[in-house]
Amino acid sequence: MHNALRDIFGFDSFRPGQEEIVRAVTDGENVLAIMPTGGGKSLCFQLPALLRDGVTVVISPLIALMRDQVRALQEAGVSAGALTSANTEEETEEVWQALEAGTLKLLYIAPERLAAGSSMGMLRRIGVSLIAVDEAHCVSQWGHDFRPDYLRIGDLRRALNVPLAAFTATADAETREEIAQKLFDGQVPQTFLHGFDRPNLHLAFQAKTKPREQLLSFANARKGQSGIVYCGTRAKTETIAQALRAEGHTACHYHAGMDPEDRRIVETRFQREDGLIVVATVAFGMGVDKPDIRWVAHADLPKSIESYYQEIGRAGRDGAPAETMTLFGPSDIALRRQQIDEGLAPPERKAADHGRLNALLGLAEALECRRVKLLEYFGDDAVTCSGCDLCDKPADVSDGTMPVRMALSAMLRTGESFGAGYLIDILLGSPTDKVRQRGHDGLPTFGVGTKWSKPQWQAIFRQMMGHDLVRPDSERYGALRMTSRARPILRDEEKINLRFDTIRAARNAGPAVKAMVSDDDAPLLSALKAKRRALAEAAKVPAYVIFPDRTLIEIAERRPATLDDMAGISGIGAKKLERYGNAFLSVVAQDDVPEMHPTRRKLAGRAEGEVYDQLMSVQVELQRGPMGTLKPVSCTHSTLRQIAERRPDSLEDLERIQGMGPLKMERFGEAFLEVLRAS
Repeated sequence: MHNALRDIFGFDSFRPGQEEIVRAVTDGENVLAIMPTGGGKSLCFQLPALLRDGVTVVISPLIALMRDQVRALQEAGVSAGALTSANTEEETEEVWQALEAGTLKLLYIAPERLAAGSSMGMLRRIGVSLIAVDEAHCVSQWGHDFRPDYLRIGDLRRALNVPLAAFTATADAETREEIAQKLFDGQVPQTFLHGFDRPNLHLAFQAKTKPREQLLSFANARKGQSGIVYCGTRAKTETIAQALRAEGHTACHYHAGMDPEDRRIVETRFQREDGLIVVATVAFGMGVDKPDIRWVAHADLPKSIESYYQEIGRAGRDGAPAETMTLFGPSDIALRRQQIDEGLAPPERKAADHGRLNALLGLAEALECRRVKLLEYFGDDAVTCSGCDLCDKPADVSDGTMPVRMALSAMLRTGESFGAGYLIDILLGSPTDKVRQRGHDGLPTFGVGTKWSKPQWQAIFRQMMGHDLVRPDSERYGALRMTSRARPILRDEEKINLRFDTIRAARNAGPAVKAMVSDDDAPLLSALKAKRRALAEAAKVPAYVIFPDRTLIEIAERRPATLDDMAGISGIGAKKLERYGNAFLSVVAQDDVPEMHPTRRKLAGRAEGEVYDQLMSVQVELQRGPMGTLKPVSCTHSTLRQIAERRPDSLEDLERIQGMGPLKMERFGEAFLEVLRAS
């Protein structure tokens, strides 16, 4: 083991924690190892792969990560290869030749390859002796949603009956438990948990005021240094890269929508050029061992502390000082909440993800040392801070119990049934139509919070989420619910401190980004999008083929209760109403909606539909005669539809309609005509 470490990898000794993991993996133990970014995770499966017989399959989430590790192994003289969609024909041929010759030691693949039926046969044939899962937190973070093939890895382990070693830099207790469940059938693997502290990283957060200027100022102070800027959207990567170039920086953008060759060029440049800034979506840089990244900035709030820790961990891998800065604002939080609610994860997972986002807000709005709070989240021992903005300049912290109790009281008096936007309207005494319709303008809390502006109340609610006092309920379209931590504050048994520097700053915040719908309707829109996405994936069509955004927006705003209501919404024709109407009505109603008879459904949204319903009601009432004692008689749905559409105005005309024989005319004739005359 030590000879291979020295001769192949060029190291005289292991880093702290590596040796015991390498021994366990080499001995064929099932292993889960959580090690800090830059702690040498990849060596912990690459070295055992060389010491064991057979092929080690490495399941890795990103092509860039695979190519980087394969390149480094080949440089060290190790036979390694990757089968990816970005391979050239020559690269793929070389991998297959090495597999056929029995010389390949490490084969890198993406989890999506496991879905192909031929892959299992290939993996059985080549003599796999070990499975390694790199960046194993993706099993939890991505396996529920846009990369469900991560959930196939456990099946692969069982099918090949070989040991599995999983590695990640970030996994809280809940994520570790989920990894064990998905990869190891719930059996606890040999677990190695090494310290999370990266003392060389300086941590800083800033509330967004003028975000582009804030970001450019941070980059300008570090001109000539290699850095990464992470953005929440693809379009933003391009505009920020352009702004950085205009300031004299060498910068390029990177996202999944680019041509594969263009992405490869950026990856190569980033590895080779000094002082290059890459503006990217979150996946860029995962596992790429560039040691001299001097700073990482987030133009938008990440989705969780795990993601934040992964992304800042790409700075300072050489151990030298590096800096991080994260911008955050209300629109970021709304976007992250929306992404959670629009996902396909089960409700309990969404609730956990909202809790993780709350934890990140707690870090952003921390009252004191960020490093201590970050390490506490991962269950690591608190340390003396080696650098964060709050230790450099302490925050203005004071008692915030009064506004928090006001907000909690408004939640309680409205049945914990509304989001922050509606609650702020109540606290500010804004008599909106919805507030008046529900009678909430008569609540004792109506208008008690006029001391603070709407942006300041948003900052207060943000801090309440950061303290995990309230969480959105995905099953109730974002309605805020109190956690157990909130009850003692509401009952005035405990006090709570807030950061009033950020609350004061919120008063001067710029205009809010215009949202697609109001705060009240946004959670329902997210739920409608989640339903659309599920239907689109099942039908293997783009989401807009089901319904375009404007249709979902109108549903969210108008909240149809019946198919008749739904038929009046733009973009919903007869065929789509028949195919998708009930599915979306169930989302609005938060419950299953009774199926409408196909004949009646064809009249949805038309005046004839209401006539049909009245005719049906009369028929039910007279089915056994006026006294309820006669033999039951009824008309078919088709007959009732013809009557509703043709509107006969005499008994003679009514009798001419197919299905209206003498017995039915006697039983229903006059009553049906009364309905038709009234209509």
